Amino acid sequence: MDEFQEPIVFLKEESYKIIGIAMEVHRQLGGGFAEIVYKDALVEELEMQGVPYTREQEFSVNYKGRKLPHKFYADFVVYDKIIVEVKAKKGVVDEHYSQVINYLAVSKLPLGLLLNFHGKSLEYKRIILTK
Repeated sequence: MDEFQEPIVFLKEESYKIIGIAMEVHRQLGGGFAEIVYKDALVEELEMQGVPYTREQEFSVNYKGRKLPHKFYADFVVYDKIIVEVKAKKGVVDEHYSQVINYLAVSKLPLGLLLNFHGKSLEYKRIILTK
């Protein structure tokens, strides 16, 4: 079995929990707010449900063995394994997927969730790091 397949199966329950939390935030707030509002609401809901997370977790970017001066900050890392990227855009575009894929590559975490709160219903995508 591929080393990335087993953790993803294991993280299915955790990712569905996060998606359910995001759906609850969307049910309460609807679409149309700025991203920061949804991030703040996610913090409240994650804490109410006892889900471990880190907000704005910093990751260094290496280039040919050297750390670059600029870092990236994941919106959330949940369960110490899943990157959660929050958007409130009219549509999710390839750039958003690429952003999560790059975050996964740098962080070495196996799974990312791209959550878009803009529309009438929550839009989400599970993104798996592959070799």
